[in-house]
Amino acid sequence: MKLIVAIIRPEKLEDVQKALAERDVYLMTVSDVRGCGRQRGYTEVYRTTEVQIRLIPKLKLEIAVNEAFVEATVEAIIHAARTGDTGTIGDGKIFVLSLEDCVRIRTGERGSEAIGP
Repeated sequence: MKLIVAIIRPEKLEDVQKALAERDVYLMTVSDVRGCGRQRGYTEVYRTTEVQIRLIPKLKLEIAVNEAFVEATVEAIIHAARTGDTGTIGDGKIFVLSLEDCVRIRTGERGSEAIGP
């Protein structure tokens, strides 16, 4: 079992959900987050004062999958979250973490059975 954590642009959520659904991956948690990477923020003018915005709004997806779905899930996110043909700075990151256990509260199922197919 793996936990896939993806940080993506908010406007790419629908594309990512569609790409995941095509690969039979439906279960995810989505959180609004702020952060910065290579973009290092941007500058805005507010009431004639230049303001440096360092933390950029992003979405964090958390998706628990069985081993058989890891590569398909990662590829779907890459394909759907990338802007343009080659991508641009700020498209996001994907982290794949080992998942020690999972428990479905309703039934008490554990491990792979609790995640699904």
